[in-house]
Amino acid sequence: MKTELLPPTEQGIARAGEILRAGGLVGIPTETVYGLAADALNGEAVAGIFKAKGRPQDNPLIVHICALEQITPLVSSVPASARALAEAFWPGPLTMVLPKAACIPDETSAGLATVAVRFPSHPVARAVIQAAGTPLAAPSANLSGSPSPTTAQHVLHDMQGRIPAIVDGGPCQVGVESTVVTLATEKPRLLRPGGVTLEQLRAVIGEVEVDPAVLHQLKEGEKAASPGMKYKHYSPKAHVVIVEGNTKQYTDYVNARAGEGVYALCYDGEESNLSIPAIPYGAELDYTAQARRLFEALRELDEMGARQVYARCPRPEGVGMAVYNRLIRAAGFEVIRLKPFILGLTGPTGAGKSTAAEGMRASGCAVIDADELARKVVKPGSPALSELAAAFGPGILDGAGTLNRALLAQRAFSSPGETQRLNAITHPYIIRLTEEEIRRLTEEGVSLIVLDAPLLYESGMDRLCDAVAAVIAPKEIRLARIMQRDGISRENALLRMKAQNEDEFYSARARYVLCADTNRQDLYRQAGELADKLREEQNGTHP
Repeated sequence: MKTELLPPTEQGIARAGEILRAGGLVGIPTETVYGLAADALNGEAVAGIFKAKGRPQDNPLIVHICALEQITPLVSSVPASARALAEAFWPGPLTMVLPKAACIPDETSAGLATVAVRFPSHPVARAVIQAAGTPLAAPSANLSGSPSPTTAQHVLHDMQGRIPAIVDGGPCQVGVESTVVTLATEKPRLLRPGGVTLEQLRAVIGEVEVDPAVLHQLKEGEKAASPGMKYKHYSPKAHVVIVEGNTKQYTDYVNARAGEGVYALCYDGEESNLSIPAIPYGAELDYTAQARRLFEALRELDEMGARQVYARCPRPEGVGMAVYNRLIRAAGFEVIRLKPFILGLTGPTGAGKSTAAEGMRASGCAVIDADELARKVVKPGSPALSELAAAFGPGILDGAGTLNRALLAQRAFSSPGETQRLNAITHPYIIRLTEEEIRRLTEEGVSLIVLDAPLLYESGMDRLCDAVAAVIAPKEIRLARIMQRDGISRENALLRMKAQNEDEFYSARARYVLCADTNRQDLYRQAGELADKLREEQNGTHP
């Protein structure tokens, strides 16, 4: 067949609707990537998607709607968490997995008892759904396993002669597929990261678990609960390897491997330091730009004839988690690690971080104690101590020039402004010592470092970490611990607690959450198990 390229006009959208109502397939734009759409309630039409893509049929599809009320007939129930997420993020790049209604054919749900539903924000996508008069199943409109399409031309390249039509709605703005969260489990679980971040989900509905398959390969025989979980995905024809390290480590490693057909997928601005052809896919900390650019860059590598690609490793945080998720699948989970894995350990005062750090140290981790470094920063005669005395008064020093910590704490925690003043002085010095310690441990060949830092986020040291674990505990338990630990009154302990963020601040930003109650041994065990898990994961990467 000849594939029509339809304009996003009233006539073009009407033509797309006509094809879909007749059981045909149409490539449609969304804000994430282009989708290959068919009537979601027509099992025969949905089977055509798998045939056109060459897609395994045990991979579930996402059903797209164009109005909130359309979700009700598709699912057996809509929990309060789903309503809250819909209010916050729909229309937009979020998919929710819910128990399915009888009208959903097995071809759409891959035989699962659940269905994935999304309400896209792209006006052309919504217009096509309305013209079709039915919800549309629409996975990415590419050949299975290849990079997802973010323009109509990408779809035409893959689907020419395989489908009747494509609606050209311009380039996609998000650039990676939607976030998928299941609400059909005991606790909400992130199955695929996307434009709506884990932190945003947690801010709306509380704790959200992260499925192990988000950042790691599914175990043999394990069934995929969401699109994009099971198979090698998003890959160009070239052999892609992720290289994890700092700028110099990446540059030195890649330059030593120059040769015919060898290319780099790097951050913006790094091209001039590389001796091989390079395709940039966004600035190092601009995760939104990386997401928008990634699939286009992977397709460019094919066009340039790349045979071997060394890809700069994105940071799996915020939207960057979505970029990492796609790129690690494009690489078939092949990672070369040139630096230690750094786990940030944080949480509010009195929660039990010291116990967690002890558990991780006993498990064989190298632990950097930011509090210990903070004490070095304010040793007698240090520049930081002089700055503190100027800011909080010379009375914070005793006759020997030693810091009176209790008096400094009383003054620094008296108001948020004074606390910020303290941090502005001490944090740069602490970060400098932390970076020196990381360099020393790296040179020693340490593979897993725990950075124990109460003010990890406030100091900006979370940027040094590959992941963060938060330790949280009930407030009354924390209060009792602080009073006993520091020998201070309830009033002063409350002042210290008030100067810090609530539990939700930490849990919403952390990949791992350790819950500490009165049983310190349980926290110690949790921490040791997490360290063992991370070490096992690091050993599973390619040397």
